[in-house]
Amino acid sequence: MALRALDNTLPAAVADRPKKAAKISKPTVAAAAAAAASPESGGKKRNDENLTPKATAEQAVEYVRSEDLQPVAGSAKARAAGLVAELDSRDWVKVCEALNDARRLAIHHPALLSPILEKVVLAIVKTMKNPRSAVLKTSVMACADIFRAFGNLISSASGEAFDKLLLQLLLKASQDKRFVCEEAEKAMRAMATSMPPLPLLKKLKSYVHHANPRVRAKAAVAMAHCAARMDVETMKEFGMPALLQVSAELLNDRLPEAREAARSIVTSTHAAFFKDAAAGQEEEEKEKEEEEKEKEEAMGAAAAAWESLCALSLSPISAQAVAKIVSQPQ
Repeated sequence: MALRALDNTLPAAVADRPKKAAKISKPTVAAAAAAAASPESGGKKRNDENLTPKATAEQAVEYVRSEDLQPVAGSAKARAAGLVAELDSRDWVKVCEALNDARRLAIHHPALLSPILEKVVLAIVKTMKNPRSAVLKTSVMACADIFRAFGNLISSASGEAFDKLLLQLLLKASQDKRFVCEEAEKAMRAMATSMPPLPLLKKLKSYVHHANPRVRAKAAVAMAHCAARMDVETMKEFGMPALLQVSAELLNDRLPEAREAARSIVTSTHAAFFKDAAAGQEEEEKEKEEEEKEKEEAMGAAAAAWESLCALSLSPISAQAVAKIVSQPQ
């Protein structure tokens, strides 16, 4: 059998085949726009990472402090009349402007805002659910100004609206976004210092059992602020056993913030209890001129009454934890 010579050259039929033309893709719309905006093309737009970005609408919103807010320019009555509709606008920039108007009315024209307070509070609750950061922060700032202006009226004049507002504040104070959390905490401090402590304490009591531990902690902190402002008569009206039981539950909470608030509540309750006992002793001294020994006996009786209150209201372990807190030097 004859052997065929090996050769690396391609057969003539293969060598003579026509070459395929290279495919050139058409430029996309984005590429064409970028080419048109390039300096070589004479376009005005330029995409350069070294250029300073222009301020967006979100950055253009200013967060004005309460003390820097001026009275409403023009007719304050007309602004108050259209406030609820503006708060319900689809334009988030207009909503921010309306929230600042609500703040101005609360600070400088509270008489005009009072008749529509419940509607305004419900509208603010709706804005607090807005995903826009500017709307959210401005709405929380509006809450603080409304608390300062209507602290004595807001819980009674708009009970259902206040309940919804309180829930949103607790949720916002429990968020991971630091700027939202800090602003909500400021609003809650304004709430705790402006509103009567007893009705607010009753509202907050249910939230110390919330499923979210952060909500429990924020509610506990607000309760501690209320307890610090209460005298013994107000505590008795709320119920000292109930106050001690709430504190004992919070002492076992997994968040340090809640545990610290519980210690503060126990300390405030103990101080009010002994202050009342000391006041009664001073009155007796003025009338009967009792001696120092009798004073010590009276304070011992107050201590025994405190121990009896804890023993009747708490479990032995909880009563021991409370006793440990009040025995520590303040």
